[in-house]
Amino acid sequence: MKKVLFTVALALVAVGASAQEPEFRMPMGGFGGFGGGFGGFGGGQQVDVKFDEYVAAPEGFDKEREGIDHGTVQLIEYKSESVGTVRKANVYLPPKYDPNKKYSVLYLLHGIGGDEWEWMNDGGVPNIIMDNLYADGKVADMIVVMPNGRAAENDSRAGGMASSAAFGVFDKDLIGSLMPYINSHFSTYTDKMHTAIAGLSMGGGQSLNFGLANMDKFAYVGGFSSAPNTQRAAQLIPDVEKVKQENKLLWMVCGGADGLIGNSTQLKAFCDENGIPCTLINYPDEGHNFTVWKYGLYNFAQLIFK
Repeated sequence: MKKVLFTVALALVAVGASAQEPEFRMPMGGFGGFGGGFGGFGGGQQVDVKFDEYVAAPEGFDKEREGIDHGTVQLIEYKSESVGTVRKANVYLPPKYDPNKKYSVLYLLHGIGGDEWEWMNDGGVPNIIMDNLYADGKVADMIVVMPNGRAAENDSRAGGMASSAAFGVFDKDLIGSLMPYINSHFSTYTDKMHTAIAGLSMGGGQSLNFGLANMDKFAYVGGFSSAPNTQRAAQLIPDVEKVKQENKLLWMVCGGADGLIGNSTQLKAFCDENGIPCTLINYPDEGHNFTVWKYGLYNFAQLIFK
């Protein structure tokens, strides 16, 4: 009877959390018996590393400004060969987008409770952040693609953690269908030097997993509060010298009060031990939230394609 009551209690907690917030909140130490992870995913305790310097973003970096040019966001639909359905993604086009010039592409991924709308509708304001960066001349010309990272026929948010398998095979949809669609429907560069991938939480884990496994496709990789789906460092980087030669940016941030920080520190420690350039910023006193993720986008976007 105690076991049944415990199971019901966990279910009620999960339902209550999802009703209030689409992205989960990992408490310090993880989810009880999972040791900081979800089922078979990796997790682990925080590793003692030397963090890179935290520099606060300027006041108003994420606030809409008057008197500047603004980009546009459009919802696109594409046929996914791996999933077998028509899927959706949001695409941010910068101010004065010109189809006669070429643009780099940043693929920006959501978390386990989100979809192609999470960055736009749940507090990420990527269009505002990018508009402000453009106005200040701080970013290279790029478009930002926000897909649904749940590669399943039913890709709604309702799947939650039950969608973990669909997140794990999103690379087939991303590389096999979405990227060709973007490159054929927008004026983009198609080489790795003009392609980046980054994401928050579950999307951060996907970005590290897929980006480092496909360095012929992505030269720039970012993980913001990467979740326990992040592979262990030795799996992510089986060939140290190859990463040194081919990866142009490996950049991470995580809140200092986030129980998932172990996923980022274990990779940082491995990189430091093997002489691989890698940035990890500890956002002071913050948890698993868009305060950290907006800061991640603001900084990562300024470093890519330059």
